[in-house]
Amino acid sequence: MGKTISEKILSEHSGKDLKADDFAIVKVDLCLLQDGTGPLAVRQLDKLGIKEVVNPQGIAVFLDHAAPSPRKELSNDHITLRNFARKTGCYLFEIGEGVCHQIMSELFTSPGDVLVGADSHTCTGGALGAFATGMGSTDVAVAMGLGKTWFRVPKTIKVSVTGKFQPGVFAKDFILFLIGTLGAEGATYKALEFTGDAMESLSMPERLVISNMAVEAGAKAGIFASDKVTKSYLKQHGREDKFKPVLPDKDAKYDREINIEVDKLVPMVSMPHTVDNTKPIDKAGEVKVHQVFIGSCTNGRIEDLRIAAEIWKGKKRDPDTRVIVTPASKEVYLQAAKEGLVEIFIDFGATVTTPGCGACVGVHGGILGDGENCVSTSNRNFLGRMGNPKGFVYLVSPATAAASAIKGELTDPREYF
Repeated sequence: MGKTISEKILSEHSGKDLKADDFAIVKVDLCLLQDGTGPLAVRQLDKLGIKEVVNPQGIAVFLDHAAPSPRKELSNDHITLRNFARKTGCYLFEIGEGVCHQIMSELFTSPGDVLVGADSHTCTGGALGAFATGMGSTDVAVAMGLGKTWFRVPKTIKVSVTGKFQPGVFAKDFILFLIGTLGAEGATYKALEFTGDAMESLSMPERLVISNMAVEAGAKAGIFASDKVTKSYLKQHGREDKFKPVLPDKDAKYDREINIEVDKLVPMVSMPHTVDNTKPIDKAGEVKVHQVFIGSCTNGRIEDLRIAAEIWKGKKRDPDTRVIVTPASKEVYLQAAKEGLVEIFIDFGATVTTPGCGACVGVHGGILGDGENCVSTSNRNFLGRMGNPKGFVYLVSPATAAASAIKGELTDPREYF
């Protein structure tokens, strides 16, 4: 019987012929830690008596959630991670270098890899044809110490997407629509496998958006087959030799299949306080916007910043709306500066902050006041997500965020296209 992409990758890494619902011990290629959950993983290693890691060149530690640190407690966590990286010889990415998932995609993740991370949005790596998933800090500690972990092979939902995205409609709108359709638990412990001409035509940055948010429907992984787009992206980052075709078998067995046509898809909004509370923008009602955030591991890439700059050039932000732009990595920041985007942002009235998670995680860099609304390009809008349980977060595409910053209210971006 044919296999899905998840079944293929996990079979290869276990040395066994696996199918959905099988349990297996699986070799791990890559592990990531970040400064929010990483210190716990380091302490768990010590508690388990594990003194060394199996593959330091496959472990990356990121100081991105609190970059720069806003509190002494977080600064001490940074010291813990710096010491761990120094002791083990694994990679350390300092404050200002960017978000873990963006850098993993640029420098490490390759088709066919198994990547585990102490961060739920590790599933971003599925855009490159990897089996990438978030795990608890203890599980990641064991994976670092032993070079392997256990999985129940997930069943797979095949998401076939056809048609053409209309101007002003993007991958973020698609994944919000899908999450709204499935519900927050609609794909729990299942892999979402994306296929169809609409998905194959997407750039790697757009694919990364979709894989990144698969977990918001409960998915264990969100995977694309590797293809010429994957190869081009790897070549762009000096890693063309890491390309290999990773495809499902034609007779693969799926748990279910979903068919979506995007021709009539419109800009979507995820309303507070759950990601699956989605509406077409014309059904979202009037929303006064106090803050706009463009950034995060979901939508802080150069392509996202170009969209905002295109809309903002020669314009000014609404005087009652503050605007924060946070590039996802140092590479993105430098490219934005070279292209003149940073100047456009500043002229518009935006604040450009240190590459990293920024306002998304709610520890610094844009915490909301009581009763304030934020239109954000990030991936979660849970109660208190941006640092204040009395704030309200609306998830949108970069285009919708940029349009809303001009008018000071939730705005359909299609008029700018």
